[in-house]
Amino acid sequence: MPSETFLTPRCAGASSLFFHCYLLTINIIIQSILEVMVPIKVIEAIRERRSIRKFKKEPVSDALITQVMEAARLAPSGSNRQPWHLIVVRDPGIKSKMGLHKWAEEAPVIIVCCIDPKEGRWYIVDGSIAFTHMVLEATSLGLGTCWMGRLYENLGETDERIKDVPGIPDHMRVLAITPLGHHDKPLRQTRRKSRDEIVHHERFGGV
Repeated sequence: MPSETFLTPRCAGASSLFFHCYLLTINIIIQSILEVMVPIKVIEAIRERRSIRKFKKEPVSDALITQVMEAARLAPSGSNRQPWHLIVVRDPGIKSKMGLHKWAEEAPVIIVCCIDPKEGRWYIVDGSIAFTHMVLEATSLGLGTCWMGRLYENLGETDERIKDVPGIPDHMRVLAITPLGHHDKPLRQTRRKSRDEIVHHERFGGV
């Protein structure tokens, strides 16, 4: 960044004041750009993530969706089988046939995560890791998601509307879906159990 000496020219008159204000404005703009470009830390994204059920009509850019997809692509998996597939749905006609809640259908994007049981025994765990990566990356980019679990009926059979409309192969399972978009209202704080309630040392109940 420019030095303080450079930011305050040692010349008199109105031109000096104008020049100082001009450089100050440039500095503010640069700082704003840097704040947008520098990603937040993982723990901050974890703390900030909320289940969002109201979205702005503002579309989500291809660049942002690509970043969210990349986070899922890089997730680890058992034997590196990577059993997940992600379907990005923007078409209102398709969304309206998927049996979603109205608030989810109104989001600019729906992401469907399906997993392939043929790709190893840990496909559910692997897909869940990838989906978590995706949700946290969306949070870090200022986007809202809501991991929706109303996907299984009759002892685990996937809701056929969710499978059939996007053309998911019969042998694959839908793991999760989420709306994706910009927040439409402030995020509220949610309570989490304390570490003392969930962390045990050496044995269950150990302190």
